[in-house]
Amino acid sequence: MSLTTLKRATSKPAGKSMPQEVELTILMPCLNEAETIEVCVRKARGYLERSGVSGEVLIADNGSTDGSQAMAEALGARVVAIPQKGYGAALIGGIAAAKGKYVIMGDADDSYDFENLDGMVEHLRSGAELVMGNRFKGGIFPGAMPFLHRYLGNPVLSFIGRLFFNIPVGDFHCGLRGFSRESILKLGLQSPGMEFASEMVVKASLYDLRIEETPTTLKPDGRSRAPHLKTWRDGWRHLRFLLLHSPRWLFIYPGAVLILLGLLGSANLAFGEVNITPHLQLSVHSLVVSCFAILIGVQLMVFGALARRYQTLEGVLPPTARFQKFLMGMNLESILQVALVIFVAGALGVAWAVSIWAGTGFGALQYGSVMRVLVMSLTGVAVAIQLAAAGFLASVFALRR
Repeated sequence: MSLTTLKRATSKPAGKSMPQEVELTILMPCLNEAETIEVCVRKARGYLERSGVSGEVLIADNGSTDGSQAMAEALGARVVAIPQKGYGAALIGGIAAAKGKYVIMGDADDSYDFENLDGMVEHLRSGAELVMGNRFKGGIFPGAMPFLHRYLGNPVLSFIGRLFFNIPVGDFHCGLRGFSRESILKLGLQSPGMEFASEMVVKASLYDLRIEETPTTLKPDGRSRAPHLKTWRDGWRHLRFLLLHSPRWLFIYPGAVLILLGLLGSANLAFGEVNITPHLQLSVHSLVVSCFAILIGVQLMVFGALARRYQTLEGVLPPTARFQKFLMGMNLESILQVALVIFVAGALGVAWAVSIWAGTGFGALQYGSVMRVLVMSLTGVAVAIQLAAAGFLASVFALRR
């Protein structure tokens, strides 16, 4: 083969060029947004043209019946139909269909500024895997955010998110956010409803994605109808998601506090009354309360350990370095051994109390001594049964493996 022939064989055909890589997908979930979809698409396409970013505008349609799809397509957007209903379902389908290396998502109600996305793109290009908009830093126009959302719902849920998951963002539920498509797909997001917004941020933190923040603005949406978001219903769904994905704060920490308080009370009341004031005395009845605190605390701790173990086994949450060896190393035999020691100690105390009671002809119990031992011994027996039952349940979780 001659050099000329070789060049012809390896050169690109005349008039054709290699397809340009799509760097950015601007993704909008849509359900009957005919009033605002056109202005949103125009702004997004205008940004791509002005900035020179290679990108596309993608509409994840969730079953619109008002012609939103045709309006978007007429302006050059790509539309994908997402049959499963829900905000999260639409975005999950849209992310899967996106062609861009990066995705910036935002509502199609003209409340977010699709013309000014430079900050997010810069963060993404510099290595951030999730970039959250912060409306409180960028500016919230009058009437853009309901009073309860601005001063109660968003601040409270954002605080809980930072507390539970150490997430470094001030606006936990901003709907305008950018991310690396590859990184987000690896998280396996699956919430179909509004709590999808929480799932994305929480799992990004749990899997150590690089999360950054940039100011953005929020103005009143252009709809004449009520928004899809329902304050109390969706607020609860977000809170529920945060709690279910943090067994430490839902179970373990409250349980530890109750156990500590119960042990302190029991230690002080085990050998007699405690006089708080001349008219206030703590005695056996307070000891019973302390023992109940221990029982409830142990139960919560057990629930927390079981929940975290189950979530790790099922891949809901990633393994944690702090508790991984303990949680995954739990086996039925070791738990039963601990439970047996506690049970024997409690049973001996119960036997002693019964023997003393029998010595009095099964008459009235002596509150000063026998009742104290009996209460604490029965608490030990109950704790032992709780631990043994938890050991069997933990083993049930692992049966498939």
